[in-house]
Amino acid sequence: MTQLTKAERFAALHRGPLFVLPNPWDAGSARLLQHFGFQALATTSAGLAFSLGKRDGEGAVTRNEALTNAAAIIAATDLPVSADLENGYGDSPEDAATTIRLAAEIGLVGGSIEDATGLSAHPIYTFDHSVERVAAAAETAHALPFPFTFVARAENFLHGVADLDDTIRRLQAFEKAGADVLFAPGLPNLEAIRLVCASVSKPVNVVLGAKNTPYTLADLAEAGVRRVSTGSSFARAALSGLRNAANELLGPGTVGYLGTAMTSAEISALMAPTPRD
Repeated sequence: MTQLTKAERFAALHRGPLFVLPNPWDAGSARLLQHFGFQALATTSAGLAFSLGKRDGEGAVTRNEALTNAAAIIAATDLPVSADLENGYGDSPEDAATTIRLAAEIGLVGGSIEDATGLSAHPIYTFDHSVERVAAAAETAHALPFPFTFVARAENFLHGVADLDDTIRRLQAFEKAGADVLFAPGLPNLEAIRLVCASVSKPVNVVLGAKNTPYTLADLAEAGVRRVSTGSSFARAALSGLRNAANELLGPGTVGYLGTAMTSAEISALMAPTPRD
């Protein structure tokens, strides 16, 4: 499948109804998710950081590492792949634009840029600077010879800035600046999600990540959400299984975890690529 075909299929998914965009952290998890029936994939910065033995959100993962990981996921599946490109790996609008260009060059058909600085003292870029960065990334994305789906992220709620009005103001400005999809991770409740969706006209992404999330996919669809991603939650679920198995073996010394583990044969069968054309 060509990059153009993948890009067109990915863009079409955003026209509705709601779809789930899972986030594999490596080629193997990507191949499993394709076999499980998902229609597209997106990378996860946190899942990648954990797989490299690093913390997320501290700038420890380089742009080259992120793009190398994305390229491996693209090669492992026949699905459209988008990427979590963090803050574009630089502060300037030019950095954001360059990251989008490099993402397209390795075969990605979408990607997100956030307005988080990575600095604890000043976690969010100023409004005007954030909009300039989105505009530069969107201009680069829309100049490509295929429909690259560019996502702009407003990160207030992930960094202790519980300001819904400012978050909506940013998303509306990002939409005007050319973003194709809008994303405000960490919104506090379904009412806030519904208000965000009603305040913009472009598709809105919601990420599943918090413990005891009270709403379902049906609830999100009713609120106007067009796309649901899993963020690092699948990677964390896998690591939780590892922790539980280790604790069982090192604690009581039992092997109950083997009763629910997939067999090597089952996993090997799922590692075979499944062409979609």
